[in-house]
Amino acid sequence: MRSPESYSGISLSALRSQFSVNGEEGPKYGFDGNRYHYGDGTSVASQNSTQILTGYDTLDVGPNYDFYANTNAQGRVRRSRPSLFQLHSNIEDSCPPPLYEETNTGRAPGDSSEDDVEEPQSEPTRFGWVKGVMIRCMLNIWGVILYLRLPWITAQAGIGLTWVIILLSSCITGITGLSTSAIATNGRVKGGGTYFLISRSLGPELGGSIGLIFAFANAVAVAMHTVGFAETVQALMEESGASIVDPINDIRIIGVITVTCLLAISLAGMEWEAKAQVLFFFVILVSFANYIVGTIIPATPQKQAKGFFSYQADIFAENFVPGWRGPEGNFFGMFSIFFPSATGILAGANISGDLKDPTVAIPRGTLMAIFWTTLSYLIIAATIGACMVRDASGVMNDTLAVSSADSCQGLACQYGWDFTNCITNRTCTYGLSNQYQSMSLVSGFAPLITAGIFGATLSSALACLVSAPKVFQCLCKDNLYPVIGFFGKGNGKNDEPIRGYVLAYIIAVCFVLIAELNTIAPIISNFFLCSYALINFSCFHASITNSPGWRPSFRFYSKWMSLLGAVVSVIIMFLLTWWAALIAIGIVIFLLGYVLYKRPSVNWGSSVQAGSYNMALSYCVSLNQVDDHIKNYRPQCLVLTGPPSCRPALVDFVGTFTKNLSLMICGNVVTVSPSPATLDTASSNSHVIWLNKRQIKSFYHGVVANDLRTGVKMLLQGAGLGRIRPNVLLTGFKRDWRKDKPSCIDNYIGILHDAFDLQYGVCVLRMREGLDMFRQAQTHVNPGFEASPERGVNTCVPPPQPSTVFQSQQGKKTIDVYWLFDDGGLTLLLPYLLTRKKRWARCKVRVFVGGDTQRKEEQRKEVMDLISKFRLGFHDVEVLPDINARPQPEHVRRFEDLIGPYRLNTAQKDGHVTAEQLNQDCPWMVSDEEIETNKPKTLRQIRLNEVLQDYSRDAAIIFVTMPVGRRGQCPSALYMAWLETLSRDLRPPVLLVRGNQENVLTFYCQ
Repeated sequence: MRSPESYSGISLSALRSQFSVNGEEGPKYGFDGNRYHYGDGTSVASQNSTQILTGYDTLDVGPNYDFYANTNAQGRVRRSRPSLFQLHSNIEDSCPPPLYEETNTGRAPGDSSEDDVEEPQSEPTRFGWVKGVMIRCMLNIWGVILYLRLPWITAQAGIGLTWVIILLSSCITGITGLSTSAIATNGRVKGGGTYFLISRSLGPELGGSIGLIFAFANAVAVAMHTVGFAETVQALMEESGASIVDPINDIRIIGVITVTCLLAISLAGMEWEAKAQVLFFFVILVSFANYIVGTIIPATPQKQAKGFFSYQADIFAENFVPGWRGPEGNFFGMFSIFFPSATGILAGANISGDLKDPTVAIPRGTLMAIFWTTLSYLIIAATIGACMVRDASGVMNDTLAVSSADSCQGLACQYGWDFTNCITNRTCTYGLSNQYQSMSLVSGFAPLITAGIFGATLSSALACLVSAPKVFQCLCKDNLYPVIGFFGKGNGKNDEPIRGYVLAYIIAVCFVLIAELNTIAPIISNFFLCSYALINFSCFHASITNSPGWRPSFRFYSKWMSLLGAVVSVIIMFLLTWWAALIAIGIVIFLLGYVLYKRPSVNWGSSVQAGSYNMALSYCVSLNQVDDHIKNYRPQCLVLTGPPSCRPALVDFVGTFTKNLSLMICGNVVTVSPSPATLDTASSNSHVIWLNKRQIKSFYHGVVANDLRTGVKMLLQGAGLGRIRPNVLLTGFKRDWRKDKPSCIDNYIGILHDAFDLQYGVCVLRMREGLDMFRQAQTHVNPGFEASPERGVNTCVPPPQPSTVFQSQQGKKTIDVYWLFDDGGLTLLLPYLLTRKKRWARCKVRVFVGGDTQRKEEQRKEVMDLISKFRLGFHDVEVLPDINARPQPEHVRRFEDLIGPYRLNTAQKDGHVTAEQLNQDCPWMVSDEEIETNKPKTLRQIRLNEVLQDYSRDAAIIFVTMPVGRRGQCPSALYMAWLETLSRDLRPPVLLVRGNQENVLTFYCQ
């Protein structure tokens, strides 16, 4: 294989410096004469097996993980692909090529001594799908509701409707689990759980609001599970005759102590928390086995007195139908109490930052947890409903006597027990409807059920106590909301949110003091349902936008099922507690509005961005199916601003009448040779940021060209999309044209001719104080229209947001419109659009037209009738009969002095150069014949300036129909002198307007 040096006779070893990029971090890319290498000294080919892929020792490299990763492994140098500039540019180019991919190494190749090698940090604890997700989710789902409320719900709703409640909850959580799996496998998942998934899918607006709600709901869930644990402990104390204060305060005291202990476990770290979860999981499994064995063992007389009779078909049939009791005795009342027990499906996703492979662990562990827990709920509801009656007294003497057999009430009568007295008086203390601890009664060994309750409640509370700070920490680090950033700080190798733990602890303690499980459970149901609705909607929205970036590796989901899950979740929110649903949605809308108002500088590639693109593209394409109509004409402006911050007055003026109405594009031409640096200058996002901060609704388009006129031609023909294309060119007046080179004048006037050739309307804005904000510097940027080569190249360095006259209230001034020639109506339309804005609304519009003294009133009436048909609301029209009068002699001499330097002198006339050749070489020069031919127009511009001085000295702004110089007959210097003379020495801003001679106003309905 030939060496690189042998090609084209070029010694590549001599070009080492050209391909070495040195920065603060040392050389990152270089050529040593034999091979291209990275900053660590390894070759491109050897690092990436390029020789194997291409067969050549080349600068190009094959695919590599490092090129796409945003992070770097400890102790390993991160590599970067060569930039397009390095592959494409001339190797003799002396400018240093930029690196678009940064590396994380901080030393040069020669600095890698053993003493300087950084010790790799110990890896934080990571969990697999079983221990990290499935067990965690199952423990969170198997909570206090399972042991303390599921038997009671079965008594209220019956076995049939309880199954419906369980399956409906599982359908919602199952669909949500599928949606979560799809989102979690669409890219690398970091810490933040539910908030991270929603915010990176739907964007910060909805993601931020649901992150706060979900973190709060998890903190309240800590209180719910802790109260369940405290209820069990208080019941045991009551059985043994012990008491601290009274039942309610006992629950509060036990709950606060329990939450404090759980906080201590959480602060000990994820390793201890994971070990505790495994222990709780084992205890719960043992308690389930104990319960199943208890249902099979024949019932003792003591258990029969409390309503347990083992499996009986009659009891199953009786309990299969509902038996509603109390104010909560309805389907949705029971659903609101049960549903929080199904909400633990996100426990694994909430610690996504602590998983080995979240994209595998979250789908597999979550769906397996939903399946096994749903099966366990169905089994427990069916078994306890088949072996225990709803009401029992617990009194051993309530056996059925022969004399009372006919008056006995209840199913227990068939098994020799008479609970008629307590049923009639509603004083039964046992049975499914009256005792929350029914599973302990049924089990083979009651203490194991108590241990299971302890395990389920404490594990769920611990999982929620860990989840809430993890989610909240990720939200805090994104800086979407003020103040909360204090809680984003992490500690230790696992980045534990210590401050978040303390905050979650305080919230949990506040809700523990309620000490009523049935009150706490419905509070969080709506928050969890709101979270599930947004997760499902995130999946649906990401799928429906057809974004190429939506490529989840988990395929077993349906966008329509996700939409169904979102809709059902919202409906159930209102069916459960309508006022709580309104509060939850109100909080989401408030937080959404705040983020929309603040507009945080984050870009996560959300589906909302993809949806906005789809909508914009669809509307743009649909516009092509409809022909343009005069009634829908809008002045879509291409504004030659250069860097927009350099000409704020020009930007403000155009933005005033285009805002929320029509297209505005700020065009910038960078007049240097193309290179990555100049391309970056032309397309810099800083210009858009400046426009956004100034609240100007405009696009920005920068191009690189050899000269200004070529660049403007590119903008005129290439700016816009479909029907949304500029139709008006708006530029600033070239004030320094007399000091500039004649060729620059010709280029400036040529730009106006090019715009006319392309059927653009043209506007030129002139202000007495000028438009540009410059300081001198030697750098390559667009010099604009007021730059002078003698001063060097100007760099725009304005104040961050300078104020201009167009930002202030105009009061009761006048807007003077000199409609001297009919250009299609653009000269009238622009001032009308200006008066629709609040700052200009109080200004009076005066329209001036030319006419004859004899027909002055008649002509005024004709123009008034025409303007009234346009419905512009202009009522002040004045005819100027003296507009064609001869101007003052001193003003004529002043114009002659102005054009004098560009007149053909005697030597040029007597020379051997032909007129055609002179016109081609010096198109700005003006001959005597051209002066004489254009004399009427010249005198008109001089006279019109005198009229402007007389009538519009105190106007807010002046609109004047711009004269048109015929190409080839009006030299550029003469045309420039017309524009100068017409608009000189005027205090108000002057806008010279010329439409493209096509109608932009109509008085017809169709």
